[in-house]
Amino acid sequence: MTPPRRQPVRRRTAVLATVPVALAALLATTGAAAPAGAGPTAPGSPGAPGAGDPYFPLSGNGGYDVRHYDLTLRYDPAARRLDGTAVLTARATQRLSRFDLDLSGLTVTRVTVDGRAARFARDGRELVVTPPTARAKGRDFRVAVTYHGTPKPVTDPDGSPDGWIPTDDGAFVAGEPQGAMTWFPANGHPEDKASYDFTLTVPQGHTAVANGVLLGRRTAHGRTTFRWRQSEPMAAYLATAGIGRFRTERYTTRDGIQVFNAVDPREARAAAPVLKKLPSVLEWESKLFGPYPFRAAGSLVDHAPDVGYALETQTRPVYDSAPGLGTLVHESAHQWFGDSVSLTAWRDIWLNEGFATYAEWLYAEQHGGPSAQRTFDTLYARPAGDALWAYPPGDPGGGERLFGTPVYARGAMALHALRRAVGDRDFFRVLRAWADGHRGGHGTTAQFVALAERISGQRLAGLFHTWLYAPGKPHRA
Repeated sequence: MTPPRRQPVRRRTAVLATVPVALAALLATTGAAAPAGAGPTAPGSPGAPGAGDPYFPLSGNGGYDVRHYDLTLRYDPAARRLDGTAVLTARATQRLSRFDLDLSGLTVTRVTVDGRAARFARDGRELVVTPPTARAKGRDFRVAVTYHGTPKPVTDPDGSPDGWIPTDDGAFVAGEPQGAMTWFPANGHPEDKASYDFTLTVPQGHTAVANGVLLGRRTAHGRTTFRWRQSEPMAAYLATAGIGRFRTERYTTRDGIQVFNAVDPREARAAAPVLKKLPSVLEWESKLFGPYPFRAAGSLVDHAPDVGYALETQTRPVYDSAPGLGTLVHESAHQWFGDSVSLTAWRDIWLNEGFATYAEWLYAEQHGGPSAQRTFDTLYARPAGDALWAYPPGDPGGGERLFGTPVYARGAMALHALRRAVGDRDFFRVLRAWADGHRGGHGTTAQFVALAERISGQRLAGLFHTWLYAPGKPHRA
């Protein structure tokens, strides 16, 4: 994502602090009861209520991996009401007697597991599901959740909204880092990626945009239903569902990428010259980073002035207003670094933002702007007390630091320091090998350092320590 326009405070999110309690207590406090025919729970063990991320302990869940989400949603912009059914196909990673889903707000009316009614209860932002019998380790199961309500974004400590954000004609969905839970039940940590189907029904005259490829649309009885499919694995926070009275265009690039752009008419004039460059930007990035990792691409440009940032939602970045060229380059680079190659833990956020920021430097360098070295030098000239040096980006901490200046700018400086140390030939080999070797999966800083050392034949631990983990302004070597 691009950092928000609110300065100097950067976008951040509150760490979930809800403490899970025993199911008996949950049932007692919520009044939920076992549905008829549910029967006793077979022996097994509950899945963990969080994925164990140090920054967001209750983000994600344990005991299962989601393979596919099938989301059927109906949204009324006038009433701001969402009616949804989410069907998750998952695989148990243990003999699973109970499991959690991340879900904020919204009213759940029914949960089934493999077609049988299941117990459910709410514990803060957790939906706790107890199936009629334990799920066997290694076996797939399907959980269906029916829900409705008025979705509300999570408000970050600096005031930035995160998740489902209502607009004057629909909705703007940007879910990093925890916003997915505001509009569908999810295993919300990026470590659990899945494919998606979206069936979105909105009033006739509105367009509903999601990730991936548009499979079709149908209008009947004053409503239009749009079907989208994201086949490649995607982290939940990268899912989107933009709704509004958009102008749209579709085309296929010469590389076979299906492009779909949706633009709020109020932003269309300013956005047009930038969006026109999308195919050439993707072609340029493909030459540097390797083949584009998805079947689809495009942009969702809304008129959402209260949002204050853009986000690299997979295949179709969302922009709160007409983007500049640098922002387009940044969010497009994320399709390789952050979307295709995803985080294993949020402390490695520089692998997303440092890489996308450095892509901006490279684009400028190769298109008549300042060299990456000049950009590096300008930043390095900042005094030791500048916010750029406030904390190291390799493990920035949660809250406002997650999307702060050091993560973006000093993260990019770390890459430039690597480039100077190993030379252009090996540096660009490293970038391509990183994107190719972890395509559709995950990566860590330690893995990136090991890759750079293997390709360059140099010992680089000291360089990365200096730029990613050492406090204060690094000594320039």
